[in-house]
Amino acid sequence: MSNTVAWKEEFAIRFAQRFDELKWLYCEVYNNDMQAFHWLADAMYQFYEERNAPLKALDRKREQSPFWYSTNDLIGMMLYVDNFADNLKGVRKKIDYIKESGVNYLHLMPLLKSPKDKSDGGYAVADFRSVQPELGTMKDLEALTAACHDNDISVCMDFVMNHTSEEHAWAKAARAGDAEMRKRYFFFDSWDIPNAFEKTVPQVFPTTAPGNFTQLDNGDIVMTTFYPYQWDLNFGNCVVFNDMVCNMLSIANHGIDIIRLDAVPYIWKELGTSCRNLPTVHKLVRMMRIIAEIVCPSVLLLGEVVMEPSKVAPYFGTPEKPECHMLYNVTTMASMWHTVATKDVRLLAHQTRQLGALSKNYVFLNYLRCHDDIGWGLDYDYLQSFGMGEVPHKKFLNDYFTGKFEGSPSRGELYNDDERLGDARLCGTTASLCGVEAALASGDREALQKALDCDIMLHAYMLTQSGIPVIYSGDEIGQLNDGSYHDDADKQADSRYLHRGKFNWKNAEKRTDSTSVEGVLYQAITKLEQIRRRHRVFTATAAFDTTDSGSNSVLGIRRAVDTQRLYAFFNFSDVEQRAYFDEILTGTDLLSGETVRGLSATLQPYGFLWLLCKE
Repeated sequence: MSNTVAWKEEFAIRFAQRFDELKWLYCEVYNNDMQAFHWLADAMYQFYEERNAPLKALDRKREQSPFWYSTNDLIGMMLYVDNFADNLKGVRKKIDYIKESGVNYLHLMPLLKSPKDKSDGGYAVADFRSVQPELGTMKDLEALTAACHDNDISVCMDFVMNHTSEEHAWAKAARAGDAEMRKRYFFFDSWDIPNAFEKTVPQVFPTTAPGNFTQLDNGDIVMTTFYPYQWDLNFGNCVVFNDMVCNMLSIANHGIDIIRLDAVPYIWKELGTSCRNLPTVHKLVRMMRIIAEIVCPSVLLLGEVVMEPSKVAPYFGTPEKPECHMLYNVTTMASMWHTVATKDVRLLAHQTRQLGALSKNYVFLNYLRCHDDIGWGLDYDYLQSFGMGEVPHKKFLNDYFTGKFEGSPSRGELYNDDERLGDARLCGTTASLCGVEAALASGDREALQKALDCDIMLHAYMLTQSGIPVIYSGDEIGQLNDGSYHDDADKQADSRYLHRGKFNWKNAEKRTDSTSVEGVLYQAITKLEQIRRRHRVFTATAAFDTTDSGSNSVLGIRRAVDTQRLYAFFNFSDVEQRAYFDEILTGTDLLSGETVRGLSATLQPYGFLWLLCKE
């Protein structure tokens, strides 16, 4: 503990309660470097001191209700500041729209300073303490978060941990030969060690950015797991950990409630391993959790772990030693689109049962689409039992969602297409993947109705899952693909810009017109959100499992809390299906308000049922 300053009681109590574990972990990872530990402790206190009064009040409030985020009240929306409203001040002016849309959890996509031509969508940060100039300033960010808090909206922001931009001050100094700055990265003067790493480390982007290392103009070789302009940080250096923690706390002090830890499984590197999900990663995340609980306990850590389910859950930690508060439900998103294409719910039911068996303290973020591509990291061991081999199935999915498969209404584009491995990923908005774009282009009213019904059904399914539902900005009004990126030299190489188009405010004005595509989707989704908020059976802590519907095209989910049971059925087929219950049910159809009694229900193409039963 530092002896250089007298700490205020509140901070001192929090620190003392967690001191033993924090010191033990830090010393284990960083070889008993107590000088570095004391430096970190002093820095933590400085950020505590700088935290403004409203944020400290929020800290105390949430300390009294530590699981405030596990209710059925939170509805999220993720957006790019420039696409949504030009800049941070513009987003602040649109808070009324955000609230009207039922959103009280706002995820701002990367907005810190990064090079325009080498930014990877903002994930190559050149300065963790500055906003991209065209978006505004850190003061603008703080003003936006304060306005959001005044309107009971929590704000999430990405924290890029694994790497910095090659334009970051540390990287520039390292390139110039600064010995201490070089230690913040992984520098090599020959290919011997990099080649040894390559034997066991998978490639993230084998097509667009092959390999895990880049040779600089001066001959130096630096580790670049993602893109050549993103230099991996060496978290084996305690100075890197200390400074990155300070960057995280700086973001928190500007009013960010949820810090998304980007690419967190990659942050620890060891020769002879995959450099993914290594045990020390969990020690680092646990320390970050402890530090946040001391300095800013209202702040949550959201882990971005794009891995199979067995690799995801460990990032929650344990009840005694928790790590991330929340994690992305990536696999379910991909499996859901698989189900749209195959019209077979068995994989989705299988994964739902796995999720239902997890601790109810685990909170996932659920979504249909996000800023990123859709990767087909499915459970192929399970699918193999139905004759679905990995390579041919990936080809089928990509053919289906790009409209190449006969009869497919989807209109997507491939990302990182590797024909040799059959490992392409997919891009596109929810509406375009559901068939809205194709139906509008053809003028086929029946096809449009099915596409809208599919879109609404998928949102109902997302809202039925346990955790926090997050809408990708534009989905609420059925925004279509934006192909204009093909004509932009800065974007045309990255097909993810297909679903990163400008928000269409002219179309948003149609949201009150129930005869328009925008109005149909907006009103249906907001109605579903309102229903979800009214019933505790949707809380993250409710028990949930699958129930057999009698049809491989209909997913049945059962949720229960106290005396309430929700039976939810989703028809992933484009034809009418009969869903059979496991007993005679009597309940209320939450959409129509009508009483339902019987052993089965008829679901229209892409129809669904929320049936609330009480004991």
